[in-house]
Amino acid sequence: MSDSQTKKYDLFIIGAGVAGMAATLFAANRGLSCAQVGLTGEINFASGFLDLLGVHPVAEKKVLSDPWAGIDSLVHDIPDHPYARLPKEDIQAAFEELLTFLKDSGLTYHRRMNRNSAVLTSLGTTKPTYCVPHTMWNGVAALEKKLPCLFIDVRGLKGFSARQIAAALQDDWPDLTTGRISFPGMDHLNEVYPEHMANALELPETREKLAEVVRPHIHDAKIVGFPAILGIYRTYEVVSDFEDLLGMPIFEIPTIPPSVPGIRLRETFEKGLRAKGGEYFSQNRVLNVRAVDDRYFELDIGRKTVEDCIQARGIILASGRFIGGGLYADRQRIKETIFDLPIDQPDTRAEWHRRNMLDPNGHPVNRAGLEIDDAFRPLNRSHRPAFRTLFAAGSILAHNDWKRLKCGAGLAIATAFGAVESFMRIDK
Repeated sequence: MSDSQTKKYDLFIIGAGVAGMAATLFAANRGLSCAQVGLTGEINFASGFLDLLGVHPVAEKKVLSDPWAGIDSLVHDIPDHPYARLPKEDIQAAFEELLTFLKDSGLTYHRRMNRNSAVLTSLGTTKPTYCVPHTMWNGVAALEKKLPCLFIDVRGLKGFSARQIAAALQDDWPDLTTGRISFPGMDHLNEVYPEHMANALELPETREKLAEVVRPHIHDAKIVGFPAILGIYRTYEVVSDFEDLLGMPIFEIPTIPPSVPGIRLRETFEKGLRAKGGEYFSQNRVLNVRAVDDRYFELDIGRKTVEDCIQARGIILASGRFIGGGLYADRQRIKETIFDLPIDQPDTRAEWHRRNMLDPNGHPVNRAGLEIDDAFRPLNRSHRPAFRTLFAAGSILAHNDWKRLKCGAGLAIATAFGAVESFMRIDK
């Protein structure tokens, strides 16, 4: 491909999860020309909640009320955790910037500045999180006040049981009822999907029909909990209309992945980032990458064959772990898939997992990932930055059992912020 056909950017972001999207946002907000490549699978699995830090120490299953105090403790106990590379002021600034973008793009989040909120899961358990989508925020108050609540089941919706949720909560929240309904226009189907119902509820007439079948189940309830199906693009309108039709507040409970809240996040990011001038090579992957004299990178991207040639002064690697394709495991080792960077991991595969699947300390494989310096640059086998302007962010980073710590989104947002700021400083 000739030089005239090569697309040139300041920064190229690899990965389309929360870390990749956040990195593209932070780069665009700083006036950098940027582009992003990746598959959209991982973000579709998001619950919609934005965790900061919910549990520490994990072996003690200590649920945190104050995530910021928890970060102080985490950094003290695990000094190599990625949060230790950032002052808390930067983590706070990263959240402010991202939440402002989401709100301006039509997806508002609520939070309590210095403490977590307890939210419901599809299993009827509760979890701590920091930022809650507006469609789920009423559920936080309902859970805290134990309001008389109706949970709605939809016939044919797999992996979501209002009865199971109510049964799991009944000891602490006794005033719960459930109602099983057929979704209007889909009652002939054996299986219905959250995305299809969410799209249907964009239409006022569908909302009116659904309200008609829900209303007989309300009885003494003061609030109604739905599976997460309340629209994709018009959630404010859908929620407000439903509350008027039912005469009471409503809220969503996440379903099992892939989820409507994850799709909302993806759609909001993609639309908002395009408006900021970011270019997105959707459903493409990096096929080849070359570093040119430590000055810039050349990348060939496409689906199976090269479709575009990219030149960028810097790269942020936010390719995720095994599901996202950033890491690959064979029978001996875990490998990084694009640059063949060394992975911090146990010496042998036999040490990846502990004998007890539910070991309170977790499994060492979950902490495997890239070692980085204080500028978020991956290290080579000599423990020096592999490239001057290659950075990494998100779950691919080592020393980070994010699922058990309940810090996945926070880690993605904070490290993306740190990586972009480091690029700005190093590439002057």
